[in-house]
Amino acid sequence: MHTAGVWVWRSLSRAPGGVGQDAEEAFKKTVEIDRLIDLLRHANPQELQKTVVENILAFNEGFWIRLAARTDTCKSEDDKKDYEELALSVMSIVDRIVHKTNEKIESSTDVLQGILKPVVDEKEEISWPPRDPEALKAMEEEVTQMEQEGQLDEGFLSEVNAQLRQAKEDGDKPGLVAMLQKVLQLYASRVLSKRSYAKRGNEVLKAEEFLEVLIKAPEEEWNKLLLDSMTFGKGDVSPEDLYAVIKKRIERTLIRTEGGSYQQRVLTEYLKGIQSRAEEIVQVFQGKPE
Repeated sequence: MHTAGVWVWRSLSRAPGGVGQDAEEAFKKTVEIDRLIDLLRHANPQELQKTVVENILAFNEGFWIRLAARTDTCKSEDDKKDYEELALSVMSIVDRIVHKTNEKIESSTDVLQGILKPVVDEKEEISWPPRDPEALKAMEEEVTQMEQEGQLDEGFLSEVNAQLRQAKEDGDKPGLVAMLQKVLQLYASRVLSKRSYAKRGNEVLKAEEFLEVLIKAPEEEWNKLLLDSMTFGKGDVSPEDLYAVIKKRIERTLIRTEGGSYQQRVLTEYLKGIQSRAEEIVQVFQGKPE
């Protein structure tokens, strides 16, 4: 039976039209949904609400189908009841969030203004970086706080992207463009830093660990970190290994986020930005500029 299963899987992977790839993607999605369900099951009421807010885009049809399937396969009535109560709780939280969507979108401008307030001097032209280093730190703290409260949702990201697009079109506000890009970088860094893949059992995966250092670091520090940690500089992480873990992290991000969402775009662009910077440094170091 096991051998037959392996044969079927291999046959699918060779089938035309990407059937095997589709099956693999479906399996990965199921694994991610199961992880989320387990996380929700073991959360206390406060953690449950926070987890739902952080994963709001994950509660699609696939999630509810999987949750229903797990409920149906429970071996005890107690477990089944737990799942049913979990479903009701999650639906209630999601419903509250959905009903507040219009209000949230309307207040997204206020959230963005609150984040930018420490670095914006209303009396002077917008400049970047801010003259006061503490202002940038305050801005970072505001992003962290707003993200924890679930305020940095699709409505917020849409607002930032709209203002960024307008600022670029105007062409005379480079300070504002840089400021808004920084907001998106801080958001991406915060969200991507929540998950670590640097350990496999007791083994530390150096390339994964280094990627996580880059993810958390300000963009201005990437050059030094790359030179200090990669094989073309002073370190022991090869470009190929770094590119491989970036590719894997992008794949994980695509699986965990809603297709076409601003969140997906912001997170993947941030990771691609790290790779682009690494490629630039490699080319310069090897004396082969483009």
